[in-house]
Amino acid sequence: MGKFMKSGKVVLVLGGRYAGRKAVIVKNYDDGTQDRPYGHALVAGIDKYPLKVTKPMGKKRIAKRSKIKTFVKVVNYNHLMPTRYTVDLNADKNIVNKDVLKDGAKRKRARTEIKQKLEERYKTGKNKWFFQNLIFSLLRYV
Repeated sequence: MGKFMKSGKVVLVLGGRYAGRKAVIVKNYDDGTQDRPYGHALVAGIDKYPLKVTKPMGKKRIAKRSKIKTFVKVVNYNHLMPTRYTVDLNADKNIVNKDVLKDGAKRKRARTEIKQKLEERYKTGKNKWFFQNLIFSLLRYV
């Protein structure tokens, strides 16, 4: 079976603080590393999705509702569910990489870099499904 967890692949985070959030693989480590001897990936995703925007809203309100909160994290493959979709992020590899996550200031810089890329993509209207919250309608059947 081929390797399908590649950079640009959209995944769902299944466990932890960001469970149920969509993310994009920035870099994958199929064979693991010295400190993490299992398959894992550096993912960048959306922590807080943009809110719905309607026609009568003003520019200021639209700008406020179109904000995105992002996260950058290293996640075990067992806690990721791949989708068939891909998103080309074009993130700067010097700013967004695994070593950056150890330092708080650099981590924040990486998050803002991802935030700019995702907001730019949201405003152009590409990949609308990526910027919508996952809704599980299980309560209907209870």
